[in-house]
Amino acid sequence: MANDKRKQSVLLNIDWWTILIYIALLSFGWISVCGASYSYGETDIFSLATRSGMQIVWIGTSIMLGFIILMLDDRFYDTFSYIIYGLLLLLLFATIFNPHSIKGSRSWLVLGPLRLQPAEFAKFATSLALAKLMSTYGYNIQQWKHFAVALALILLPMVCIVGQRETGSALVYLSFFLMFYREGMSGSILFTGVAAVIYFVVGIRYADVHFGESPTSVGKFTVMLLIQLFSIGMVWVYCNRRVAWHMLLCCIGITLAAYLVSLIPYLKNSFDIVYVQLLMTAVLIGYLVWEGLGSRLRNYFFIALFALGSVGFFYGVDFIMNNVMETHQRSRINVLLGLDEDLRGAGYNVHQSEIAIGSGGLEGKGFLNGTQTKLKFVPEQDTDFIFCTVGEEEGFLGSAGVLLLFLALILRLIHLSERQPFRFGRVYGYCVLSIFLFHVFINVGMVLGLTPVIGIPLPFFSYGGSSLWGFTFLLFIFLRIDAGRNLVRS
Repeated sequence: MANDKRKQSVLLNIDWWTILIYIALLSFGWISVCGASYSYGETDIFSLATRSGMQIVWIGTSIMLGFIILMLDDRFYDTFSYIIYGLLLLLLFATIFNPHSIKGSRSWLVLGPLRLQPAEFAKFATSLALAKLMSTYGYNIQQWKHFAVALALILLPMVCIVGQRETGSALVYLSFFLMFYREGMSGSILFTGVAAVIYFVVGIRYADVHFGESPTSVGKFTVMLLIQLFSIGMVWVYCNRRVAWHMLLCCIGITLAAYLVSLIPYLKNSFDIVYVQLLMTAVLIGYLVWEGLGSRLRNYFFIALFALGSVGFFYGVDFIMNNVMETHQRSRINVLLGLDEDLRGAGYNVHQSEIAIGSGGLEGKGFLNGTQTKLKFVPEQDTDFIFCTVGEEEGFLGSAGVLLLFLALILRLIHLSERQPFRFGRVYGYCVLSIFLFHVFINVGMVLGLTPVIGIPLPFFSYGGSSLWGFTFLLFIFLRIDAGRNLVRS
């Protein structure tokens, strides 16, 4: 009787709003898979011989798995977190030596007619392990030793997934830094990551643009100036505003002087301001170290390390781009940054998906009436590029509706995470939130040509059992943890 009452309490405490959003996303996802995989002349979209029919099987089994997860004791996930993580890690490692290669990737385990991708399940296993670690007594993410252990838990599956030639899936694990930030990670670490992205985009995008006839590269000049300004800004926030103000005046003064010198007729074809910027950055780093020694304030040393690392990162990326990367990899980056179009090569997928989305207009062409998708112009249109089917058949209104559903899910996950009475539930909730947010942002941005094409699925929309089961595990484990937050423990 006590067990029955407990089950009733769990069912009453489940967040049914989130489950309704889940069912709505599954429904719209099936409609999209049906539209993307349908071929003219098909008479039965429910046949198991079609992708739309098989997706019904994956949806049905996902709902069953969700129900089973809800029936388990929520303490099960806390108790066996490390064991689940260890088993998935072994499975990831074993998959590296998988003899079956699908589209150049060794990330799939082929078990007769069934194909599973362990990387999709490793996301919830890593989330559980992080939640278990960070909820232990005395854990403090602001201590480097503790933070390093959490990074190791993320790095291990990433290395295994990269070994499977699935770089896109490995990048998903970077989303955990959003959870770290919520749990007390210094904002300077998050800022460093954002700064690295800015250096990369600005430096590569404008590397071959010059100031008039000067040999000064606009990209390199801008990056070096940003490194100086970011460092001075950190001094302003974390150290001494007077020192920051003096550094800013010197930085602006020397930069303007160097620019004026570059305008001299005899020097304008040979004077490269970037060398002045490099020298000035070296002086800035030396001055930061000097101030740190004088004031005994460690923040100066960290800022000096940030500036030095920024310079190393930028020139390291430049070297890798030009000397290490393959031609097709450079081509993809150049297409993304607008340096090349390559509509028949690296930019083909994105170009066709943009045409499909644009052709949908406001209201779309209607269910099964999309021409771009029916004629198979868009590669991977029922998996990685599934959102272009939404745009073509449902138009702007349907696309906006789907994005609003995802927004509702994200906001609901934030609400559920914040009401957790224990850190384990909150950390796991923010892990789930971070993964969903990363997938939606990158996948939709990829289809629209705003983010790199890294081949990750759109949750509950992309065809396939592994991704659908993986996202169901992620979400329903959290719903079960949330449902047990107010239960009286015996």
